[in-house]
Amino acid sequence: MKLKRIALATLLSFAATATVIAAEPEDFTRYVNPFIGTTNFGTTNPGAVLPNGMMSVVPFNVMGSADNVYDKDARWWSTPYEFHNKFFTGYAHVSLSGVGCPELGSLLTMATTGDLEPDYKKYGSAYSDEKASPGYYSNRLDKYDILTEVTATKRSSIERFTFPGGKGNILINLGEGLTNESGATVRRVNDTEIEGSKLMGTFCYNPQKVFPIYFVMKVSKKPSASGYWKMQPEMTGVEAEWTPDAGTYKLYTQYGRELSGDDIGYWWTYDNLTAGEQVEVRMGVSFVSIANARENMEKEQHGRTFDELVADAKATWNADLNRIRVKGGSDRDKEVFYTALYHALLHPNVLNDVNGQYPLMESFGDGVVTDGNNRYTVFSLWDTYRNVHQLMTLAYPERQTDMVRSMIDMSKEWGWLPKWELYGRETFTMEGDPAIPVIVDTWLKGLRDYDIDSAYEAMKKSATTAGAFNPMRPDIDPYLEKGYVPLGTHQGDNSGDNSVSHALEYYVADAALAELAEQRGDKEFAAQLRKRAQGYKNYYSKESGTLRPLNADGTFLTPFNPRQGENFEPVPGFHEGSAWNYTFFVPHDVEGLAKLMGGKRKFVDKLQMVMDEGLYDPANEPDIAYPYLFSRFKGEEWRTQKEVNRLLDKHFTTAADGIPGNDDTGTMSAWAVFSMMGFYPDCPGQPYYTLTSPRFDSVEIDTADGTLTIDVERESPEAIYIDSMTLNDKPLKDYRISHEKLLKGGKLKMHLSDTHK
Repeated sequence: MKLKRIALATLLSFAATATVIAAEPEDFTRYVNPFIGTTNFGTTNPGAVLPNGMMSVVPFNVMGSADNVYDKDARWWSTPYEFHNKFFTGYAHVSLSGVGCPELGSLLTMATTGDLEPDYKKYGSAYSDEKASPGYYSNRLDKYDILTEVTATKRSSIERFTFPGGKGNILINLGEGLTNESGATVRRVNDTEIEGSKLMGTFCYNPQKVFPIYFVMKVSKKPSASGYWKMQPEMTGVEAEWTPDAGTYKLYTQYGRELSGDDIGYWWTYDNLTAGEQVEVRMGVSFVSIANARENMEKEQHGRTFDELVADAKATWNADLNRIRVKGGSDRDKEVFYTALYHALLHPNVLNDVNGQYPLMESFGDGVVTDGNNRYTVFSLWDTYRNVHQLMTLAYPERQTDMVRSMIDMSKEWGWLPKWELYGRETFTMEGDPAIPVIVDTWLKGLRDYDIDSAYEAMKKSATTAGAFNPMRPDIDPYLEKGYVPLGTHQGDNSGDNSVSHALEYYVADAALAELAEQRGDKEFAAQLRKRAQGYKNYYSKESGTLRPLNADGTFLTPFNPRQGENFEPVPGFHEGSAWNYTFFVPHDVEGLAKLMGGKRKFVDKLQMVMDEGLYDPANEPDIAYPYLFSRFKGEEWRTQKEVNRLLDKHFTTAADGIPGNDDTGTMSAWAVFSMMGFYPDCPGQPYYTLTSPRFDSVEIDTADGTLTIDVERESPEAIYIDSMTLNDKPLKDYRISHEKLLKGGKLKMHLSDTHK
C-alpha cells in the first residue's frame, strides 16, 4: 500500500506540474530574429530593448573601420548597426529602429585589453559569434578575446564583459555618436560610478534644437586606475597629467571635478584580471535629470543579476507577443510574423521616468504622469498613422490610450499636435497632419479615456489656422482657397517642393476630422471638411492618367513624367516617390477616384498595371495599402489575396534584408503583421478593415472586447483564395468590415481555395 500511495502521490504531483506547464504561455520569442531588417536600409538593429522601452543597447559598427561600407559619415546611414559591417566601436545607448534619418546613438561603452587607448579608430575591433534574442545581444571581440553581452530594463541597461585575463579597460566615449553633436559633461562620483549628460537632437543632420540625455554609469569592480580623457584639450588653468603616447588624446588621472566639452570620455583600468573574470556595467538614463537616471536604474534593476534581467526581458517580450497567437503555417512565416510584431512594438517609447517626470513638449519644465500611465515619445506619425497605431488599438489598447493622451498633452504644452516628435522636440519631418487620423481612428474604435474636447480643439486649430501661424500646415492658405497646394509653395519640412504629397495628406486628415466633427454635431464644419477632402480631383490629369502637380494658375506641370521619382530622385510635387506611388492614395474616396478614372474596370486595370510593372513601392508609405484597393470592387477581391501573398513572399523574409526598406519605426512590419493575420486597416481615420487570406491556420488576438479568433480551412497548403467566410457561423459576404463588427463577432472562419472564383 505504501508503494501505491507513493506512486499515486507521484502521479498527482506530475499531473499538477503538467497543469502548470500547460498553463504557461507559449514561448513565441523563439521565432523572433532581431537580425531581420538590419541591411538593405531596413535600419533595424539587434540591440537589447524592452517593448516601447526608453533604453536600448545597440552594437555600434558604422564608424571607425577603413573598409566600412556603411560608414555613418561616408554615406546616408541612420542606424548604429549594419549587418555586413563587423567592426565594433562600442555599445550605443538609446537608439531608434527603422528610421530613415540619423539620430541619437551615443553614450558609447567599450571594453579592451592591454594599454589604454581612447581613440575609437584604434580601439575598435572586428567581432564574431553574434547572438541576439528579444532583450539580449552578445558578440566576441576578436582583437581582445572579450565576450560582450547586454540586456535592458525599460529605462536602464547592464553589460557584461568577460575578459581573457591580464590588463583590461572599460571606456565610455561621450564625443562620438550617430549624429554630430559632441558636447557632453561627465563627473566622477566615486571609484566605480560616474554621471553626466550628452547633447542630442540634430535629426536628419538638420539644425534643430538640441536636448540633453542624462546618465549614470557604474562598474562592478573597483579599478586599478581611472580618469577622464579629452581630445586636443585647451590647457588653460587646468592641472592635468598628459600621457604623450595617447596620441591626440590627453588623459586626466588627478583631475577631480566634472569635465565638459567636445570629444570627452571616461575610463577604468584593471591591471590583474583573472582568466574568465567578468566586469559588469550598469547604466540608467533620463531626459529629465541625473537624479532620475540613477533612480531609474536602481528601481528597475533592484540589484538583480545579469542573468535574472535577461530572463525578465524575455518574459516581458513573451507576454507582449502572446497577445497574438498563431498556429499552423510554416516556421518561416512564424519567424517573419513574430519578428515583425517585435519590430512594431519598439516605438513609440516611454519618455517618463519611474517617478513619472518627463520633459514638457517644446517648453520649460517637467510634467508628471498620473500613476499607472505613461508619457510616450518618438511619434513618427507620417509613417505610423497608417497601421502601427491601429495595431496598438487592436491588441495593446492601454498603450494606445496613453499614446493618444501623450499627443493631446503635447498640444496643451506647446499649442499643436505632433507631426514627427522626438523626445519633446518637433522635427517637422515629412508632411501632412497625421495626428488627426490617429486620434479619430482610436476614438471611432471605442478607446475614449482621454480629453477628446481638447483633442478636437487642437485638430480644428491646425485645420483652420492661417499658414503664417500654422507650423503643421504652412501651405494651408492656397489649399483653402483653391482646394489644392500649387507648386512653388513653402513646404514646412524644407524637403523640397512636395505640393501634391502635402495636399493628399491634408485630404486624408480632413476626411478623418469630418467624421469626428459630425459625431460632435459640428455639422457645418464637417461639411466643409468633406468638401476639402474632395480636392484631390483637381490634380487628376486625363493625359497622364495620374495625379499631376499644378501651377499657381491652375495649369498642369509640363513637361511631366509620371515615373520620375521612382528611385527616390527629386521630382516636383511628390515626396520620396513618383506620381504612380501617390495616384491611388485617396483611401477616403476610392470609389470617387475610380469614377474619375473612368470606372471600376479602368481603375482595376490601371492598379494591376502598377503592380505588374513594378511601379508599386513596397518600401514607402503612400502606396502600401494599394493591394487592398482591389477589394473595394466586387469580384476583384482575389487580386488583393494574390498580391498580398506575393508581396509577403518576395519582400518579407527571414534574411537580414528581409524588410523591403526602412522599417519606419515599425510601419513596414505592421503591414506584414496585419497582412499575415488576414485583414488590414486600409484607411486611417475610418474604423474598417479589408479582409484577405491569412498565412496561418489559426490566429487568436486578445483585444479590449475579448479574443478575436480567425480559423482557416484550405483545399491545399498553397490555397490563398477566399472561397467563403462566416462570422460567428453566419455567412459573411463583405470583404470590408468594421472594427466593431469584427470584434463583436469574435470568430471569423475562412475557406481557402487554390483558384479564385
